[in-house]
Amino acid sequence: MSQRILVIRLGALGDFVQSFPAFQAIRTHHPDARITLLTTAPFRSLAAASPWFDTIETDTRPKLSDRRGMKRLKAQLSGFDLIYDLQTSGRSTWYYRLAGRPAWSGIARGASLPHANPWRDEMHTRTRQRDQLRMAGIAEVPEPDLSWLAKQGPLIETPYALLVPAAAPHRPGKRWPADRYAALAVRLAERGIRPVIIGTAEDNGLAVTIRARCPQALDLTGKTTLPELGGLCARAALAVGNDTGPMHLAAAMGCRSVVLFSAESDPALTAPLGRAPGQVSVIRVNDMATLSVDRVVSATG
Repeated sequence: MSQRILVIRLGALGDFVQSFPAFQAIRTHHPDARITLLTTAPFRSLAAASPWFDTIETDTRPKLSDRRGMKRLKAQLSGFDLIYDLQTSGRSTWYYRLAGRPAWSGIARGASLPHANPWRDEMHTRTRQRDQLRMAGIAEVPEPDLSWLAKQGPLIETPYALLVPAAAPHRPGKRWPADRYAALAVRLAERGIRPVIIGTAEDNGLAVTIRARCPQALDLTGKTTLPELGGLCARAALAVGNDTGPMHLAAAMGCRSVVLFSAESDPALTAPLGRAPGQVSVIRVNDMATLSVDRVVSATG
């Protein structure tokens, strides 16, 4: 019987994308295993489109008081020979006990394959996961083959630039003002590069602001799945956006990317990483309101 392996990755989109190399490394290291991913609903389509998993399970993140939900979660965690906890959060760590203490790669107390690096919290996500897998016996974590993702999504006449004006709603300090994105869109259009605005349906108001000044811009907010977005990123000439999930996807797909950081997050720990030197540029300011359009335009080359 083939080995049964569970990979846990819940996180936000940026966190999920940062785990692409680890996902592929686990699949490569266990070519004959049956590998299940436990994730949250937003990432099912992206995971299902990949070649890394045989089965996708959705974690509904039940509360301890939700007896039915906890029973279902326990069943989802049971019966595995080995579990890689790539989430390594307080929540996913207590899944170790719920799973019956199987062979476990993570930070749970008593884990058979612990990530026992005292500096793990000071590492970039990619470095931390590479180190975790090394300690679990997976020596190589190369750049992943994303050709399966590059072919997804609608075809847009090139060249075009992706604009990502949104960020987590509860963290407005991470957003460069929409009127600055509008000014950037005008500058890009003057260079013959069509601005394409991406995000969720909730970001449509930002797209309206941008298109009011730059009618040439294409509004795709709320109109793409995550796999389709991956293909759009692969074919884009440029992506400019705040520190948010789609910028991680753009960087992973090899798109020239300019990522805008405020003091609310540390690029040393969470910046999108590209596939080639110089592909990703980071601009960090304390207050997004102080970041000029000229500085961003200059960074786009």
